[in-house]
Amino acid sequence: ARKRHPLTDRPLIDWDLILVMEPLTIGGALIGAFLNKLLPEGLLVVMLVLLLSFTAYNTLRKAMQLYAMESISKVSSRSALANMATNEEDEYENEADDNLLENSEDTDDVDANTIKTGDEEEHIVEDAPEEFRRRQKLQSVLDYESGVPVDKIKALTIMFLVVLFMNLMKGGGAFPSPVGIRCGSSLFWVANALMLVWILLVSIVARSYLVNRYKLKRKIGYTYVDGDIQWDERATIFYPFACCLAGFAAGMFGVGGGIIKGPLMLAMGVHPKVSCLAGFAAGMFGVGGGIIKGPLMLAMGVHPKVSSASSACMILFTSFTATTSFFVFGLIEYDYAFICLFVGFFATLLGQIGLSYLINKNERNSYIAFSIGGVVLLSAMLMTIESLVSAAEKKGGNHGSGGVCGDQY
Repeated sequence: ARKRHPLTDRPLIDWDLILVMEPLTIGGALIGAFLNKLLPEGLLVVMLVLLLSFTAYNTLRKAMQLYAMESISKVSSRSALANMATNEEDEYENEADDNLLENSEDTDDVDANTIKTGDEEEHIVEDAPEEFRRRQKLQSVLDYESGVPVDKIKALTIMFLVVLFMNLMKGGGAFPSPVGIRCGSSLFWVANALMLVWILLVSIVARSYLVNRYKLKRKIGYTYVDGDIQWDERATIFYPFACCLAGFAAGMFGVGGGIIKGPLMLAMGVHPKVSCLAGFAAGMFGVGGGIIKGPLMLAMGVHPKVSSASSACMILFTSFTATTSFFVFGLIEYDYAFICLFVGFFATLLGQIGLSYLINKNERNSYIAFSIGGVVLLSAMLMTIESLVSAAEKKGGNHGSGGVCGDQY
């Protein structure tokens, strides 16, 4: 709650966006994790490189557009300041005349206001209560948005914990079910279906809530700022399914997910249905979903700072879901995992400090989009090199050859 939105008085993280997009992202991560287990490693690498390359292209293109807009804005600001300085002396000379005119107009207004018909006065009295109630509702919405939405955080946490519990209880090929569910049995697939049904129900409730909030805001004259998403009937369907792709990549490719979501959103200006695709990629490729979510939010027109913060928050849920799926399927390399945990933590900390310094110094939020696009592009290049080296050395295992439950059953 300490970091605030750059354009209005509310937290930097967009909890409405997370509420409608994260459930389908998690659903995509669960489905993607199954494909990660089934598909050949070579095919996964090729698909991941193509996904990263496409995401990097769109994100960097969006970053250049933002940079150009910021440059134009800076030039306009300097011109405005120069004009203000030029006109300051003229305004000072005319100040006395303006005061005389204002006094004269005030006298006329008083005379005019004292002459009102009975019908006009009655109309004003009737409109006053309705306008007062509208302003009260508007202020209530603004007060709510200025604080941390504890109810939304609780709803997301409950949804996540239920999925985590069910995912562990059903077990997998490398993790026996604590309640005796055999991997590959009918009950095993029923448990997986129930998780997806639960996620879908949460998504429907979240969509209904946001659509009703949108209608209320439109009725009371709520003013949106640049980068806000108006969660109408269309937006609450399209964007979440796009984000499901990020989750799908997170589970299938084993990447962070946000590296795609942020840039994709910035570039596309997409709806909640798109969220589902982000989750699908998160599960299928073993990424947290953010590798898609970050670009996706940028595509949606979300402010870069809001996109970065919201995507990072969503990755916590998506990555954890994909990780539990990898755990039950026995796909986690623990020696790499612990090293990457510490390297990732400190690299993120240093990156946050350095990027924040550059943004504040140069007043360019486009640096966020450039950083996301650059990381995605670098990832695509390194994945390509690694796959070529592995092919030259004829490395490779039996990834994807044992089915969902491996050779156990």
